Amino acid sequence: MRHFVIVIGGGVAGAEAAHQFAQRGIRVAVLEQNALPYGKIEYGLPKWHVKLRNKEEAAIDQKLTHPLVQYVPCTKLGREVRLPELLSWGVSAVVLANGAWRDRPFPVPEAEEYIGRGFYYQNPFMLWFNTMHDPEACPEPYEIADGAVVIGGGLASIDVAKALMMLTVEEALRRRGIQSNVIEMEHGIDRLLHTHGLTLHELGIQGCTLYYRRRAIDMPLTPMPTDTPERLARAQQVRLKVLQTAMARYLFNFQELRRPVGILTEGGRMVGLVLQQTRVEDGQVVPVEGSEYEVRTPLVISSIGSIPEPLPDIPMRGEVYALEDTQLCRIAGYENVFAVGNAVTGRGNIQESLRHSRQVSQRILSDYIGCDAELYERWNRAQEAAVAEEVERIAQQLTRLPQRTAEQMDTIAAHIAALQHRAGYDGDYHGWIRRHLPKRLEELLSLDLSAEESPESAA
Repeated sequence: MRHFVIVIGGGVAGAEAAHQFAQRGIRVAVLEQNALPYGKIEYGLPKWHVKLRNKEEAAIDQKLTHPLVQYVPCTKLGREVRLPELLSWGVSAVVLANGAWRDRPFPVPEAEEYIGRGFYYQNPFMLWFNTMHDPEACPEPYEIADGAVVIGGGLASIDVAKALMMLTVEEALRRRGIQSNVIEMEHGIDRLLHTHGLTLHELGIQGCTLYYRRRAIDMPLTPMPTDTPERLARAQQVRLKVLQTAMARYLFNFQELRRPVGILTEGGRMVGLVLQQTRVEDGQVVPVEGSEYEVRTPLVISSIGSIPEPLPDIPMRGEVYALEDTQLCRIAGYENVFAVGNAVTGRGNIQESLRHSRQVSQRILSDYIGCDAELYERWNRAQEAAVAEEVERIAQQLTRLPQRTAEQMDTIAAHIAALQHRAGYDGDYHGWIRRHLPKRLEELLSLDLSAEESPESAA
């Protein structure tokens, strides 16, 4: 087919979309706002997931080096190029696969005034955590404190709690002359402390606490279908096991049925929260009036979800991009602008794809020992399945449109080449990646992970 599609974003969803179009003989340009295309695999997946990160990034590399795919780094929609300009080139379609990078606002708006003063959001915190070992790449240091509070309830929230515990334990061990690192702690803080004959109490560590407004069995921790009572019960069992295993291995605390309704401040810093008890009725969170109480803490991290970043020329409906045709995921006001993945569809479509898949395994419930890499892989595969279905519908729509002339295809290609030139990209994908990959913690520590025992075999 003589069509040319522009995909915005090079992460899991964007790479899969590009792959699906290219497999159908459609030329694709992938515009990525960062130098690297990997999205949250690079910037959000905790750095202790070395093997998973390398595996997922290699898969993205393979998709983005297809002969019909052109990569355009350091090019953000709304910054280097606007949507009307892209459409004026005569492209067949623009597909938004730019993910969800903006933290959902904290439910107590006043907290925004204390960012960096006792309060952080998850996304910048995890970016700092992933780069803090590299002085050249690391942004300003973040303050880490024992007894921190995390507000949230998904895998990312558990990762924040794990990261806090790892850093707190690493510092406490260092003061005793014991060297450790977060990659070693992936196998379990409990295991590491047992090796040294120590406990959190002996280290003087209280540990952080994760507060969730729903029940533990409601936490969105596994990509499992919940469309029947039996499937829901099974998913709830798995969620509980995932949480309990993570708590046992990484020693953080958890409190369900709590939500923040106020903040405590002293001396220009946030020093605590006012929490309110809740209950769940008919799937809805119901506040318990008169149950408010104060929790003092030196640090609060909000991890209540990520939402798409507002972009010029893209209409919003609430927290997501506005759709005119939900079946095609067409952006309101445009005939040939679509969205896939977390940019608009979220987990609803992932759950829909899971209803028709055979990938939901019983193994987590029977054998799960805390290997979150498997959970992340399942989320990524589920997202890819949903994107593949969405691209299939978009591609069918393209077959009803006139094909581009050879002159139009050349014109679009020239515009893409100009964007690549402006970004300093010479077309050598693998060379570009090598030059822009950050320093890896495992390399700085000279760790050989090829023969390292996995969490599964360590059980």
